[in-house]
Amino acid sequence: MEFNKEFDASGLACPLPIVKTKKSLQDMTSGQVLRVISTDPGSVCDMAAFAEQTGHALLQQGEEAGKFVFFIKKA
Repeated sequence: MEFNKEFDASGLACPLPIVKTKKSLQDMTSGQVLRVISTDPGSVCDMAAFAEQTGHALLQQGEEAGKFVFFIKKA
């Protein structure tokens, strides 16, 4: 999937992946896609809840090389 910006939250524990994802989205324009990489298993539920609460779209989530990968489209 194509994306405009990437944020690697590997090694960060809850709530930092969400906090830093929110910050990464701030300087992006509506419709752009952010790719987030995380090693925190809790981020799977957290990213879905974050997207729902903020109106951003969680386009895709999965695993790559033991890490969780999310694609979030800015509202």
